[in-house]
Amino acid sequence: MYQHILVPLDGSATAQRGLREALQLASEQKSRVRLLHVIDDFPMLMEMSSVSNFEASMQKVREYGEDVLASAKAAAAALDVQAETVVREVTQGRIADVVVDEARTNGCDLIVMGTHGRRGFRRMALGSDADLVVRASPVPVLLVRGEPEPS
Repeated sequence: MYQHILVPLDGSATAQRGLREALQLASEQKSRVRLLHVIDDFPMLMEMSSVSNFEASMQKVREYGEDVLASAKAAAAALDVQAETVVREVTQGRIADVVVDEARTNGCDLIVMGTHGRRGFRRMALGSDADLVVRASPVPVLLVRGEPEPS
């Protein structure tokens, strides 16, 4: 049914749960996956006092993203799932916009992503990229709940 599944990853346990679900689905349906890591450099840009500190920090963030994707690609290979990886950087805008754009421009027919499942004030204060993806996505979105957060 699904041929090309987009899986946004940030290295969190919640994203890992989404990855496991996506890979299981892809394995069963002989689909391929597109593993996406988005770097939001705006908060770092605002906090850095010098260009050299910013560049050094960004290099570490990029390396972290590459490590997350390499691990996910190895997990896909273990299940004989074809996987491609991509790192995207965003300075203005939301990560959710990048996810939706990635699905739209690369012919993905499903997005599978983890969600923290926050409610109430915590959701309002922290925002929800998963919620924004669901609202804007041109394709179905499968949200995989993470472990419940302590109250």
